[in-house]
Amino acid sequence: MGHFKSLLVALAVCAAGGLTNPLAAAPTSYPLTLDNCEAKVTFQKAPQRAIGLGQNSAEIMLLLGLQDRMAGTAFWPSKVLPQLAEANAKVKLLTVEFPTFESMLAERPDFVAAALPTLLGPSSKVAKREDFERVGVPSYLSPSTCLETKGSKDAYGSRAQLWNTEALYQEIDELSRIFDVADRGQALIADFKAREAALRASVTPGDKKLSYVFWFSSPSPSADAYLGGKNGASGFIADLLGGRNAIGAEAEWPTLGWEGIIAAKPDVIVIASLDRNRWELDKPEAKIKFLTTDPAVSQLDAVRNKAIVVMDGQAMNPTVRTLYGAEQVAQQLKALGLLK
Repeated sequence: MGHFKSLLVALAVCAAGGLTNPLAAAPTSYPLTLDNCEAKVTFQKAPQRAIGLGQNSAEIMLLLGLQDRMAGTAFWPSKVLPQLAEANAKVKLLTVEFPTFESMLAERPDFVAAALPTLLGPSSKVAKREDFERVGVPSYLSPSTCLETKGSKDAYGSRAQLWNTEALYQEIDELSRIFDVADRGQALIADFKAREAALRASVTPGDKKLSYVFWFSSPSPSADAYLGGKNGASGFIADLLGGRNAIGAEAEWPTLGWEGIIAAKPDVIVIASLDRNRWELDKPEAKIKFLTTDPAVSQLDAVRNKAIVVMDGQAMNPTVRTLYGAEQVAQQLKALGLLK
């Protein structure tokens, strides 16, 4: 948490104009046209009434000090980072769940940035890009979630290549240029790169390459579990810590029954902590109770060895929180003696 707090303090100083950024960036020249998820989007000027549709989009805007130019936010699996709470309190919360297209239009937005294709995409029940185009509102989808959805059983799509932070840095850079705060964007990227390098340098994998299962949540103990896919943020975290994702599916959020999870024989089970109240198993304590009391699941080596760690569920999405989640997992595994 210390690294994250330092990052936010530095960015707060930068946003206030008190930090000299050696990576000074040129002011944005409008009109600005970007290629975003196979679509071209043009901005005539910096947005003044933006909507952060999804937690990652909202938190990047807040990290960039843009709260005074935000008309609203929606869809929050977790509570806002404590260090951003004061800034976030200035922005209208439409809903922590899926908003309606009409509720967003009511805020008279001049820009919508979305974190997930389920919030803004061909199969989204919230809105499609052409819906916003029709009313003259430019939209932006996180490059980290521009995934192949055709033929995928997962509404979030599938990912053929392992995600890495370059897509996150692209998103921060592009959003900062859209709002004409490129200096802040470069400062944020530099801090994240330093954190990533520090984490890689601090982890010495043991003799065995650990395999991980990342359990996001389940509607019930008997239902299939939503897991982090092989090439998503979960796979990135496993790789960053010198291990591998025990789940081989390319779907971003594959669902798997517990028989399949048992067959994967993970060394470590990473469980998500979620602040939403959709399902009982969103809570980490409910997950731990199931893992340790179910007759079959409790026999997993990872459970018997108490190799169960908790991380922020939002960090299992490819977001600004992913490195923070990796740091959480590393700290707990070091305490357990599974990482050096």
